[in-house]
Amino acid sequence: MDTPHAPYHPGSLAVQTRVGVRAAAEHVGRSIGRGIRPVAAAFLELQPMLVIGAADGGGRLWSSLLTGPPGFVRATGPTTVAVRGGVPAHDPLAAAFPADRRTPLGTIALDPRTRRRMRLNGTAAPTPAGLSVQAEEVFSNCPKYLQKRELYGAGEPTAPAAVHRGDRLTPAQREAVRAADTFFVATVGPDGAADASHRGGNPGFVRVDSPTEVSWPDYPGNAMFLTLGNLAADARAGLLFVDWSTGSTLQLTGTARTEFTPGARTVRFTVTGTVEARHTGPLRWSAPEYSPANP
Repeated sequence: MDTPHAPYHPGSLAVQTRVGVRAAAEHVGRSIGRGIRPVAAAFLELQPMLVIGAADGGGRLWSSLLTGPPGFVRATGPTTVAVRGGVPAHDPLAAAFPADRRTPLGTIALDPRTRRRMRLNGTAAPTPAGLSVQAEEVFSNCPKYLQKRELYGAGEPTAPAAVHRGDRLTPAQREAVRAADTFFVATVGPDGAADASHRGGNPGFVRVDSPTEVSWPDYPGNAMFLTLGNLAADARAGLLFVDWSTGSTLQLTGTARTEFTPGARTVRFTVTGTVEARHTGPLRWSAPEYSPANP
């Protein structure tokens, strides 16, 4: 049975109260359920990509990009999803899903073609074909701050041309972050439950303050404050930047904190690890049509 609930722990409740949106958050939270409705299942089966968030074996959080032909992600029951192919071998989450236990997992399916997105959080376990996900929270988000793109090319994932690992941003990586109009962020709550979310804006909305620190403004959203609430309880976070024209990805792991000032919020992220995979994804997207909601 799909039972709506408001999955707010004390971290999210504290941020909602501080910003003055408790009533709005309570209303929006009623849309969150455990069941995958037919419209959500149909949406998933059309997607050529899925972003996930989880902790690696050392407890570091990462956000990763999974890709495949439409149908590689599909609902197999009212609360279960199969992800064909699993996590690529080069990815920092490749060994994050041992066979002897279920691992907390956050996912977000985002379609730049239609500016639609849905989030599905729960636990995952490996299967011979990839991953099996048990849903605990399923909900859609509004199209705010989503850039529209057309898909020009797609195929099966391939091994990356090169993988570079480090503990700080290189000059080229800093320029890529500054040019980004979209990124994804993985966080966990006080109970270890994982979440994957999206952040968008015009290029330059993400600042590089040093080789080990980036920051961005927290724009007004759906009033849930799931990401900021998680960070208030557990500072670990993982960021994913995608080069939409080449398929390259840049993953960052570290910690984040939120600075509150009158009428504004800024999230500051400290980098402790980086993984850059060049030309790893098979998807090629057009230049963006920026969201009219972008400041």
